[in-house]
Amino acid sequence: MRKTATLAITLLAAAALLTGCGSEKKDGGAAKAGDAKPSASAGGSAKGSAPDRKGAPHQVVFEVGGTGRSQVMWIGNTNHFEQVTLPWTKTETVTLEDAELDVGVTVSVVPGSVKRADGMLQAAPCTIKVDGKQVADNQNGASDKICEYKIKN
Repeated sequence: MRKTATLAITLLAAAALLTGCGSEKKDGGAAKAGDAKPSASAGGSAKGSAPDRKGAPHQVVFEVGGTGRSQVMWIGNTNHFEQVTLPWTKTETVTLEDAELDVGVTVSVVPGSVKRADGMLQAAPCTIKVDGKQVADNQNGASDKICEYKIKN
């Protein structure tokens, strides 16, 4: 259980740090004298920049098995952490855009703990399905690894 709790805390801390990261200006967003924005061309994109690119949408299904209530964290379009009733399923549509088309996007689910038949705690079983195909599982809770998968177009 200590290993599962440590893993969950580490992942939550990483998710919290990543949530705060972005490409926004850190100086409050105030425009400076040299910060001219490029003008838009007739095609709708800024002159000299690549047009916005979008990939095909992917249906992502996160599942956590077991019974009772448990904490679950999942990362799809955004980060989520909540207490849920098991078994639990969440479906999201993830569409890769711009640079994500080249590097991909990782989706993951971190299940909380559930009681085994012998009364000991273990990670709840989890799976991820992308476009109907199972792409990740934690071997019915036997693995201490989270369920994660990198979606690429």
